[in-house]
Amino acid sequence: MSMSESLRQYLAQRNIRAEHIHHPYSEGALQSAIASQVAVKYMAKAVILEDHEGHKVMAVVPASHKLSLSRLSALLEKDCRLVTERELAQRFRDCELGAIPAMGEAFAMETVVEEVLWQREDVFMESGDHKDLLHIKGEHFRALLPNAIVGAISYEQPRWH
Repeated sequence: MSMSESLRQYLAQRNIRAEHIHHPYSEGALQSAIASQVAVKYMAKAVILEDHEGHKVMAVVPASHKLSLSRLSALLEKDCRLVTERELAQRFRDCELGAIPAMGEAFAMETVVEEVLWQREDVFMESGDHKDLLHIKGEHFRALLPNAIVGAISYEQPRWH
């Protein structure tokens, strides 16, 4: 499959180039970072949620972190729930499950980014399949998400200290 067509178009429309990194098959952002020898603190993972009105929200956190639903809800001033795999498959038809790019605006979704990740000089993310990553300079990552809400929405998992 390689790169999500939605992401490809989004990058092209904004004239942003990303480095493409091929790696052995892996499941999820954490394993993809390890397979690509990328520090997990630079690897962005997407967590898809839905608010009580049915609007989808993408939370973007480092692969070394776990999303805090309570922190996210407090920041957004609304409760959200994780979406099911079935809902993910319907929403992200040009992506393999578990390989959704951490670029909510490419999919017309409200996006919330962990403030630690927002400040990184480099960001890596899934490209839409289980064998490829994208490397984007931090300044381009921020430019690609002009409407993102930034805040402390996650916490570092103990094993990655």
